[in-house]
Amino acid sequence: MTASQTLSRGIRVLEVLADAQESLTVDQIAERLAVHRSIAYRLIRTLEDHGLLVRDAAGKFELGARLAALAAGVAHDLQAAALPELTAAANELGMTCFVAVLDHDECVTLVSVEPRHALASVAQRPGSRHPITAGAPGRAILAQLPPEERPAAVAEVVARGYADSHGEVIENLSAVAVPLPLRGNGPAALAAVYLSSPHAPSEIAARLTRAANAVREVLGLAT
Repeated sequence: MTASQTLSRGIRVLEVLADAQESLTVDQIAERLAVHRSIAYRLIRTLEDHGLLVRDAAGKFELGARLAALAAGVAHDLQAAALPELTAAANELGMTCFVAVLDHDECVTLVSVEPRHALASVAQRPGSRHPITAGAPGRAILAQLPPEERPAAVAEVVARGYADSHGEVIENLSAVAVPLPLRGNGPAALAAVYLSSPHAPSEIAARLTRAANAVREVLGLAT
């Protein structure tokens, strides 16, 4: 196995665990990578040595704190500007709020906040990803592409200023997202995900839009 293949497979281990959103055994990781158990184990041990993976009490593996420290340096200004606005919106709406960004053909969660006093909330881990064509955050991002690159399916998002979805990424979960244009960077979205809510999607979108405008103002992007 070449150094390039090893690096690629190591990154895939991290992606598999981020997508799973739960700890996994060596065998489960090997199966999802479609490699022999011994190969998966060597990759895991290397990542574990660097603090990117840790073992839980049951001997399964999950993402480590070192990975969170590295992620904190990604789009630091955006994360710092978004965090207080996400916190305020999450607590007001009673649902998890997050910023998602475009990464090739996927929608990736950059930073998220769960509501402080909600009886039940949805975990949306930073690093979680799904195809850009699925879910409200993805469509809110696609709506910001130039007209010639924009899918016809997001015309309604462009017209009304927000996207909503139900069960597209995770069964039974709903989401609302608004565009978060970032000059000089790829398009982003500010979104909320929830099981149920007394608020209509348009009401959620209005609150998210205020948060998105506040983030842009902090970043010096307000028009």
